[in-house]
Amino acid sequence: MQPILIAGGGIGGLGAALALARAGFPVRLFERAAEFKEVGAGIQLSPNVFPMFDRLGIRAGVERDAVRPEALSLRCAVEGHEITRVPLEGMTGRYGHPYAVTHRADLLRTLLEACASQPGVTLETNRTIAVFIEDAEGVTIRLEDGDAVRGTALIGADGLWSRTRQVVMGDGRPAVSGHIAYRAVVPMESVPAGMRENRVVVWAGPRLHLVHYPLRRGELMNLVAVFHSDHYAEGWDQAGDPKLLWRHFQGTRPEVREMLSRIETWRYWVLCDREPRRGWTRGRVTLLGDAAHPMLQYLPQGTNMALEDAVCLADQLRRCEGEVPRAFADYEALRVLRTGRVQTMARVIGDIYHASGVRAELRDQWLAGRDPAAARESMAWLYETPRWPGDA
Repeated sequence: MQPILIAGGGIGGLGAALALARAGFPVRLFERAAEFKEVGAGIQLSPNVFPMFDRLGIRAGVERDAVRPEALSLRCAVEGHEITRVPLEGMTGRYGHPYAVTHRADLLRTLLEACASQPGVTLETNRTIAVFIEDAEGVTIRLEDGDAVRGTALIGADGLWSRTRQVVMGDGRPAVSGHIAYRAVVPMESVPAGMRENRVVVWAGPRLHLVHYPLRRGELMNLVAVFHSDHYAEGWDQAGDPKLLWRHFQGTRPEVREMLSRIETWRYWVLCDREPRRGWTRGRVTLLGDAAHPMLQYLPQGTNMALEDAVCLADQLRRCEGEVPRAFADYEALRVLRTGRVQTMARVIGDIYHASGVRAELRDQWLAGRDPAAARESMAWLYETPRWPGDA
C-alpha cells in the first residue's frame, strides 16, 4: 500500500501519523520547518482527550510531565472576588478520566518518541508541499524542492493558515477575532509566594483576562494575558510589546499586575478562528485539527479536538478497509457537529470572560450559585468519551 501523506508536523499531524500507523497504515509526514517544534506553552487536557492518549499508547508519557490541578477558579480581575470554583477531583469519578495541564513541547516530544518507535511512520522536515493533484487512485504531491511523492491519500494538518484548506475549500483567510494573547512561562520560584497555586486561575475583566496554571510537574507557571485590540500581525510567535499589555491591564487587581510584572519577555499571537463549515473532504484529501475547525482558546479544546480527529480518522479508514473516499467522508460527518459546537461555544465563553457592567454582574450572579457537581455535569456534552463507528 502506498503511504498516507500528512502535511504538517504539529500535535494534530503527529497524532494522525501515530493513529494511522497503529491501525496498520503506512504514513509519510512532511513538516515545513527545520525541526518539530510547538509554538506556545500550556495546554489544558480535559477528560475527553485521555481516551485518545490510551488509544495512541502515550498516556504514561503524557502523565509523566503533566500536572493535575486541584480546581478551576474564575476571579474578578477588577474587584478580586472569586466568582466560582470547580474542584477537579470529581472529574475522574464522573468521566472516568482526569483534568490535567501540560507543556505543548512535552506533549509534542511524547508524540515524536511514539512515532519514531512505530514501524511505518516516516517523518521528514524542511519539506514544504507546493501543490497536490488528486486522482481516482491516489494523490501526488510536489514539494518546493521539486520532489514528487505519490500516496494513497493526503491529510492536511497544516494549521490555521492551511494551504491544503485553500485548495479543498477555498474560503480565504481565517476570521480575526480582535483579541490578542500574550504568553509567557516563568520558573515557579519567580511567582509571588501567595500565587503558587495548583489551580487553573482565570482573572476575568472588561475586554481582558489573565489565566495562569502550573506546568512540568509544578516547576513552571504558564501565563496567558488576553485583551481586545485591533493590532494585527499574521503568525503565532511575535515579540510582544509590554507597553501595549500594561495599557490594557491598567486598573486590574494588584495580584494580576504583580503576576504580569514577573515576565521579562512576552510572545504574542492574534487570535483567529472560522465559522463552522462542512466540506473538509474532497475525495482522497481531508483536513484535520485547526486546518478543519480552528477555534478560539476560551474553552479550551484545540489540541483535544485534533487528537480526537486523529483517532476517529484512523478508525474510519480501518472500518472501511482502506476505502479512502468513503472513510474520509464518514470521518467528516462524524466530527463536524462536535467540533462546530466547540468552535461556537469558545466564542461564547470569550464573551463571558470579557463582560463588563451589568453583563459582568449577571455573569457573577449566574456562576456564583452553581453547585460544583452541576458545573461538572454541564460539560458532559464535551467531557464524556466520544464514540463513533469503528471505535476500538
